[in-house]
Amino acid sequence: MLLPVVAVIVGLLLLVWSADRFVEGAAATACYFGMPPLLIGMVIVGFGTSAPELVVSAISAVQGNPGIALGNAYGSNITNIALILGLTALLSPIAVHSQVLRKELPLLSLMTLLAASQLFDGQISRADALVLLLVFALLMGWTIWQGMKKKTDALATEMEQELVAHTLPLQRALLWLAIGLVLLIVSSRLLVWGAVAIAQQFGVSDLIIGLTVVAVGTSLPELASSLMAVRKGEHDIALGNVLGSNLFNTLAVVGIAGAIEPLAVGAEVLRRDVLVMALLTLSLFVFGYGFRGPGKGRINRCEGAGLLTVYLGYTAYLVLTIF
Repeated sequence: MLLPVVAVIVGLLLLVWSADRFVEGAAATACYFGMPPLLIGMVIVGFGTSAPELVVSAISAVQGNPGIALGNAYGSNITNIALILGLTALLSPIAVHSQVLRKELPLLSLMTLLAASQLFDGQISRADALVLLLVFALLMGWTIWQGMKKKTDALATEMEQELVAHTLPLQRALLWLAIGLVLLIVSSRLLVWGAVAIAQQFGVSDLIIGLTVVAVGTSLPELASSLMAVRKGEHDIALGNVLGSNLFNTLAVVGIAGAIEPLAVGAEVLRRDVLVMALLTLSLFVFGYGFRGPGKGRINRCEGAGLLTVYLGYTAYLVLTIF
């Protein structure tokens, strides 16, 4: 029993560290080959922060553990809103601007409904997965096109400053890229092996392990970046990290896992986990609009505490279902 627990802990620590090295190496390498800073920020860094969820779910699908693949994706979405935004807002209230209410949140809500509609037949088929990946590709293309149209872009400026401040020689960038990628795969396999072994030892479904231990572990990069953003007063980044990660999880992570191997889905995923995920997403509308009209909302400390309470209650319910 000790070995699987150690495997999960070591796997999570390696996963977070290797994802950071992978992003650093990939961003520096892309810069050397002339990729615009905006694309580096949107594609490489955006993908990189969700690399743990992507690799863990892909490996879980390959090894025939659909519960971990789905639990990791949907559990990470719940963790991102309830735990990460809840904790972040508790430390410092998060402003929600009108653009988020008009564009990002409606989009995430629609994608959540799309994900829910695919679960009614009890599986994510390859056709379902291809739909998710197609929608994701279209959204990425549209977002990049919109970003490139702007003469000045805050993300591009910030990314350019970051690349200048952390310049890496090409050889070292390629080394970090290779090491990060290899360790991402190794640590993910270690984590999945440990999680499955723990689930079998306690007679727990791999879905529950995916929704809890694995989901929290793979969400650590988002937690770190959100807390750092709030510390700098960059509330847009803290909220954007969560919304972007949830979109990526819902479309790309589930899509890639389902394309590798169709995923059997228990009825409880739709009526419990996806329902909680959808309600948490909708709660951000309520917090965003508040009582002062659109564009003036924020997630205050009381609402942050409420989100944390929901997370603790949801996790406690999952634990109670084990016994």
